[in-house]
Amino acid sequence: MNGNMTFEDNMKKLAEIVSELEKGDVPLEKTVELYGEGVKISVLCKKQLEDAKIKITEEK
Repeated sequence: MNGNMTFEDNMKKLAEIVSELEKGDVPLEKTVELYGEGVKISVLCKKQLEDAKIKITEEK
């Protein structure tokens, strides 16, 4: 995961993580790892949305 991924790439990765966790057969250690990665990606997505909002607001 890197900060240069597009919003769409981050959302796709987040969906993959959710899908993996929803299977229910993931070992606890892997679940914690995936959850942590998901939280980091969701923070990146939120920042990307905030940046887009600022850009749109400034262009008005």
